[in-house]
Amino acid sequence: MTIQDIALIDEWHPVLLSSDLLEKPIPVIVLGEKVAVFRTSQGVHAFKDLCIHRGVPLSLGKVKGDELVCAYHGWSYNGCGTCTRIPSLPADRAIPSKAKAFVYACVEAHGFIWVSLGTPILSLPKVSAFIPDGFKEVIMGPYSLQAAGPRIIENFLDVSHLMFVHEGLLGDSEFAEIGDYQVYEEGGVLTSEEIVVYQPDPDGTGRGVHSRYVYEVFGPLSVAFTKRDRDTDHIFRLFLMVLPETEQMSKAFMLKQRNYAYEEPDEVFVQFQDLLIEQDREMVENQKPELLPLDLQAELHLNTDRLSIAYRKRLRELGVTFGTA
Repeated sequence: MTIQDIALIDEWHPVLLSSDLLEKPIPVIVLGEKVAVFRTSQGVHAFKDLCIHRGVPLSLGKVKGDELVCAYHGWSYNGCGTCTRIPSLPADRAIPSKAKAFVYACVEAHGFIWVSLGTPILSLPKVSAFIPDGFKEVIMGPYSLQAAGPRIIENFLDVSHLMFVHEGLLGDSEFAEIGDYQVYEEGGVLTSEEIVVYQPDPDGTGRGVHSRYVYEVFGPLSVAFTKRDRDTDHIFRLFLMVLPETEQMSKAFMLKQRNYAYEEPDEVFVQFQDLLIEQDREMVENQKPELLPLDLQAELHLNTDRLSIAYRKRLRELGVTFGTA
């Protein structure tokens, strides 16, 4: 293990879209650890991406008969990580008890595959309790970003950048003032009060609205906002879950929910989000320092940064050092 951040080790991290995990194992990186993820008839599984025999990545192998077979010497591992077959071993010889794969917790939920390197407190990601039913859903990403996970999360929580980085879409620089708001905590979730923003084209439909944002922070790397149109009953929820591959490389997974424009094809919303991510990329990949400073004296803060300040304080309380300074 390369880190000792319990809050991140025990966290569920999204690693793949469910639709991407088919018949072959796929290698992923979680907190610097190489992991092989694969699917059997019993569900999804995650092993340390290393065969104990000669150190070949298990992700180079194949799934056969609900077991992961190493590509190098054909050792087979069941879903619990136990080696069940060594082809070169005589039939009358017992398989060594040490012949096991290192198993990580793995679960499938909301269209994503999630992995925990430790012992997750909950059987599903914490964010699961806050994803409501009854909305039209679109899965977006993953987006690879050369940036620390906390930097990406804080950018998402930063409402005052909308008028400049996303001008003409999510904001207008002539209407950049942000009213004062508070952040409160309930049940371990940070929540902002409503923040009103004028947006010329907030979802790619070409309609300008006054949107009311409420942000929520569920964990170190999982957040969301709910956006309501002041003049209609339109509700838009966007969840962001970031996979910290290394301290400065991340993947962003997004789940969008809405109760309007049901007839619009998903691709319209995906392409719009793709555009927004590219605009954000220029910012988060060029921020200095690369790691998010948790010392509140390291950068200048305004009242409009209340949510960012609360987020940084939460990371410090949780002892998060991976991706922070």
